[in-house]
Amino acid sequence: MRLADDMGSPVDIDSNVKRIVSLVPSLTEAVAATHRDSLVGVTDWCTHPADLKVARVRGTKNPDWRAIVALEPDLVLANKEENRELDVRRLRDAGVQVWVTVIETVPQALASMDRLFVETLHWPIPEWLVAARRLWSKPTPKVRAKVAVPIWRDPWMVVGHSTYTGDLLRRAGLENVFDTREDRYPSVELEEIDRPDIDRVLLPDEPYPFAADDGPEAFHNVRTELVSGRLLTWYGPAMVEAAHALTAMAEPR
Repeated sequence: MRLADDMGSPVDIDSNVKRIVSLVPSLTEAVAATHRDSLVGVTDWCTHPADLKVARVRGTKNPDWRAIVALEPDLVLANKEENRELDVRRLRDAGVQVWVTVIETVPQALASMDRLFVETLHWPIPEWLVAARRLWSKPTPKVRAKVAVPIWRDPWMVVGHSTYTGDLLRRAGLENVFDTREDRYPSVELEEIDRPDIDRVLLPDEPYPFAADDGPEAFHNVRTELVSGRLLTWYGPAMVEAAHALTAMAEPR
């Protein structure tokens, strides 16, 4: 059966997909929570579930495409932002079917995963996806707190315009103060983040591993909060946890 992925690229899907390689940590978690036995390969960055024991094919930006081909997958899962076009092309040139997702908003995440599981894989809608849709389809609340989300330091970089993270925050009642920047992940000076008109700076543990002794000490004018990067950037089962955690963050303190 021939379908078009989120990029509009044709993908020939077997009627019974049994072997999947995931190059996206959040999709790895989503597939593992739904049909774990179908996973035969994942990246080194696929940390959830922690007890997943399948072949590792290096990182999201440098996957070992030869190792992936050797695994003989029925389908490889990728993402426009997280994976390189070069690697997708290499796999397709080697005869491997690759499904590329495009996810920049919460509705896109829900729709993309619904398509993937139901239309592409012919699996029943997972319970976690039903829960995520219920939690994230509510009316967007009024802004209850202004936040900034650094993703790197030296140089400092933050979540900017048109990102899944920004949309997630907005739908939880949190305003990303850098959402008006033209770049999706702009470089900024520390002084632009460490300012009293921001209610909180959220310091995730990925991609930069902010920790209690690495990040908070740089700020003097705004409160910081260490958060799981998984809750801010992963679509899939993490969306259920994120709905509760981010809503709690938006409550006045």
